Amino acid sequence: MSIVAEAPGYIQVFSDGIVKRFAPEIATPLSESSNGYISKDVVVDSSKPITARIFLPHAPESSTQLSVLVYFHGGGFCIGSTTWLGYHIFLGDLSVRAKTIVLSVDYRLSPENKLPIAYDDCYSALEWLHANRCVEPWLQCADLKRVFLSGDSAGGNIAHHVAIKAIKSNNFHVLIKGLLPIHPYFGSEKRTKLELAEDSSQEVAMNDMFWGLSLPEGSDRDFYGCNFEKAYLSDAEWCQFPAVAVYVAGFDFLKERGVMYAEFLQSKGVKRVELVEAKGESHVYHVFHPESEATRLLQKRMSDFMLNL
Repeated sequence: MSIVAEAPGYIQVFSDGIVKRFAPEIATPLSESSNGYISKDVVVDSSKPITARIFLPHAPESSTQLSVLVYFHGGGFCIGSTTWLGYHIFLGDLSVRAKTIVLSVDYRLSPENKLPIAYDDCYSALEWLHANRCVEPWLQCADLKRVFLSGDSAGGNIAHHVAIKAIKSNNFHVLIKGLLPIHPYFGSEKRTKLELAEDSSQEVAMNDMFWGLSLPEGSDRDFYGCNFEKAYLSDAEWCQFPAVAVYVAGFDFLKERGVMYAEFLQSKGVKRVELVEAKGESHVYHVFHPESEATRLLQKRMSDFMLNL
């Protein structure tokens, strides 16, 4: 039995199909918190299974309606969890800063569950919101006409495809006001200038490995889930696409793809597209350093974007 794919410290895939994951420090949900929020885990779909963690700012007034941010974690579709400590701290603090309910989704992972399963799992979180709005106490103040989608890396990719699925499904029970993808993970068969550079071989190999693990059998990097240009929407449907703020990091290898994504949305006539760069920061810095000054600035920018829509 040999290792056929590996991201050291995170995942090993063996020749017999066994997958071994190594989780960093995790956080348990808290019914009481000194940081201004409470959290708990819920079951979105027990048959798959899909779970999520809700973050609720402390004691909103009964008459106050709060927006909902649905968040999808990153990890190349193969690793990651809302229970990871970095996500827990970042999203809990964001719920306070933005005065929003956060629903952070744990979707099924590749390679056991290849794309588009993650998209379907995460879309089901929107259906769960609608179905449980009146029965889940923590959603009593949720304004489902002000729902935002966000996620980092692969999660930013998922946010894009969940938005497309919502448009195509004519889901008017939940109104998506905006997308906030952080360092989104996209690709294509055609290499970019940065990917072709000699000193990029290690980053390209790691990205290709995760795509190889997550793409459907027989698909290449021009699969619609990887190459955003391949996901078809009509002109009328593009007119329905919500406002987008794309967050990139100056030292992130995926910055180039994030810029290309923002430019693509602009070319399709999306009504509002912002590109926000964190200079001097690396990929998913907000997860590795959830209490840093740069992360606080990201939370402020995200909060301002949401509050101004």
